[in-house]
Amino acid sequence: MAGGISIHAVDVASGKPAQGLRVEIWRIEPARARIAEGHLAANGVLDHPVTKGEGVETGVYEVLFHLGEFFADANGFLSVTPFRFRIADVDEHFHLPLKFTRWGYSLFRGA
Repeated sequence: MAGGISIHAVDVASGKPAQGLRVEIWRIEPARARIAEGHLAANGVLDHPVTKGEGVETGVYEVLFHLGEFFADANGFLSVTPFRFRIADVDEHFHLPLKFTRWGYSLFRGA
């Protein structure tokens, strides 16, 4: 897939995709704008036109994973987990896997 930003999240403690996890994708630079928001599907993937490159320009981006809401725990350890990155070539695809538990997470650029 050329271009776009895709998300795939898995709760590794349960071994299940993060169905219902709310995610926001923001362009931070050159001008701040939310380009996507939604809840992950049953397969843990965000179904949004941004995955095909809609709204993606060169610049700095931030994805916000609302883990506190996902666990529905007001006294939980994690609340919102940010991931900031740069896109220099809009023809490249940026796949962002999130592996998490209620106590920690791993984020990286996948293939």
